[in-house]
Amino acid sequence: QVQLVESGGGLVQPGGSLRLSCAASGSIVIIYRMAWYRQAPGKQRELFATVTSGGATNYVDSVKGRFTISRDNAKNTVYLQMNSLKPEDTAVYYCNAAVATMSRPPNDYWGQGTQVTVSS
Repeated sequence: QVQLVESGGGLVQPGGSLRLSCAASGSIVIIYRMAWYRQAPGKQRELFATVTSGGATNYVDSVKGRFTISRDNAKNTVYLQMNSLKPEDTAVYYCNAAVATMSRPPNDYWGQGTQVTVSS
């Protein structure tokens, strides 16, 4: 009923920038929290940035000051601007959203994941 489609990953050199997007579609009534997770090889999936429906944001220390999460409620889209990228940022990045639909109470939905590789 709800699909999250990500775009914007790729290969970038250390110190470079990338912008990820994640658009939600389907029978959406309201989207509550939106978030970005990432999973590096051999590691658990990590929550590192969240944004509420009102625009309040939160970050883990490792990305604070370098990454910016934002959302466009009219487009049901969440963005992640990543600057000053480091090799340790290499991971598969997933968007996540808590979505209420016409037929279901709020539930978590996931994007398909997009690879971000930071390497020279």
